[in-house]
Parts: sequence; structure tokens; C-alpha cells
Amino acid sequence: MRFRQAIIQYAEKHGVTKAAIRYHTNRQYIYRWRKRYDGTLESLADRSHRPHHHPNQHTEEELKLIRDMRRRNPKLGMVELWHRLRQRGYTRRPESLFRVMRKLGLFPPKEKKPAYKPKPYQQMTYPGQRVQVDVKVVPRRCITDPELRLYQYTAIDEFTRLRFLAAYPEQSTYSSADFLKKLFKWYARRGIRVECVQTDNGFEFTNRFSNSKRDLPTLFETTAAQLGIRHKLIRPYTPRHNGKVERSHREDQKRFYSCHSFYSLDDFAMQLAVHNRRSNNFPMRPLSWLSPNKFTVQYV
Repeated sequence: MRFRQAIIQYAEKHGVTKAAIRYHTNRQYIYRWRKRYDGTLESLADRSHRPHHHPNQHTEEELKLIRDMRRRNPKLGMVELWHRLRQRGYTRRPESLFRVMRKLGLFPPKEKKPAYKPKPYQQMTYPGQRVQVDVKVVPRRCITDPELRLYQYTAIDEFTRLRFLAAYPEQSTYSSADFLKKLFKWYARRGIRVECVQTDNGFEFTNRFSNSKRDLPTLFETTAAQLGIRHKLIRPYTPRHNGKVERSHREDQKRFYSCHSFYSLDDFAMQLAVHNRRSNNFPMRPLSWLSPNKFTVQYV
């Protein structure tokens, strides 16, 4: 639009021919836009090229028939509505009927779903109040044996960011229950009583989305009840609710899995223990640049 305005202003000073030569266009182009120009930039905007009429468009009789049928049958389906219109002389295809009904606004408005309002995040106030637990699949390129599968179970205390890692050859409810026992003892040795564990809705933790075992507790849930630990599930398909453990997995990928290889489960467990000790001694900004170990000493 500014280009067209510049052409018109130059043509008013120096003439249409010179303006066409300077801006490498033709005189008809300048005459057309000068006729439309009213002094405002918006008058030089492109208009719709959609035709106003079409030889095969719906007639007024057809439109009245569609409106009347829709008014008398507001909840009728598209196919049945088209079938009844055909019985009254309507000859168009269902696609044409759909387009004209959409243009006339004859479809009922969709019900708006209530906007999801996330609950405000509950800040933890002491160690062990809630521990996030998740599983990371070890990348295949880090494993030398193509038949071997390795999994990293991770627990991170939300208040102190103190992590406990363990290596397992499978991702199952048995491994999850065994990891829960280990993390409970590991945190207890550091003076932390785990009150709650928060996990996603995976089958290694819960049967929440199982069709046949929905009401049957998993071994992980049974073990949590025996240890007196409350099990909290996050909102489905919302991994950000487990954000601390998910972020720690991203750091593991960058600092550990990008530069290590594993030859067996024992080798992976040994290297993972070393990485766990290093990560718990690494300073973190949320802890005022203290390491999780040093931050935990202040509260236990």
C-alpha cells in the first residue's frame, strides 16, 4: 500500500508517464489506483477477488426451502436433512448443502468448554513433604549390547532437590516397588521422612487407565501403603506437573548420557551412582547457589 501511495504522489508531481517509467509499471496500473485513492492508506489495500455471483449458486427458492426445513428440524442430522430436502425437489449434493448452510449460519454454535484453570503451585516447606518419581529410558546408543535394555529410576525431593537414582533392567511395577523401598531407606539415612511420592499415570505406577485392573492396586501402590507413604498422581498428559524430575532428566541427558557408554547392568549402576553423587553436590540457582547436599544440612 505504501508503494502504491508513493507512485500516486510521484505521478501528481511529475505525471503518470514518468511515474510509470520510474517505478517500472504501466500507466493503467497508476490510473486504476489513483482513481481508488482517497487520501488514506487503507484505500490502497487489496480487495477480495471473490465473485459476487455464480451461475450455479443456490436460488432464493432453494435457500428458503433450506431455512424452513432447518427451522422446523433444528436437531436433524446433515444426511437426513439432505434426504428430506431431496424429497421436496432439492437437487444439490450434500457438499453444496453443507457449504451454503455454513454460509447462512444454520449450524448450532459449538458449546465452549470451560477454560482449564490450573491450581496454584503448592510450595513445599520441609524435606520429604513430596518426592517426585519418574523413569527415564536409557538411550540405545549408550548401550553396547543391542539386546540389553536399561532404565533409570529417579526420585527428587521438591524442597531440597536431593536426588536418588537407581538402575533397573525393566520398567515394571515390581521395579517401581523395589525402587520405592530403596528411596525410602536412602532418604531416611539422611534424616528425611518421605511423606508423599508423586508420579505420572504410567502402568508401572498405577492401574488408573487400565480397562480390566482399574480397581486393582499395583505392587507400587501396595508398597507405598505399607510404608505409610501417600501416592499422588499428576493430571493426565501434563508432564509439567512433574517438572522438577523431568528437568533433571534433561540435565542427565546433557551431562551424563551424551558422553557415557554402558556394558552391563552392573556397569550402568556403578556409573549412575557416581553421577548421582556429583549431581547432589552441584550448585543450583533455586537453592541460592547451594548444592542439594549443603541445602539439606540446614533442615535436618
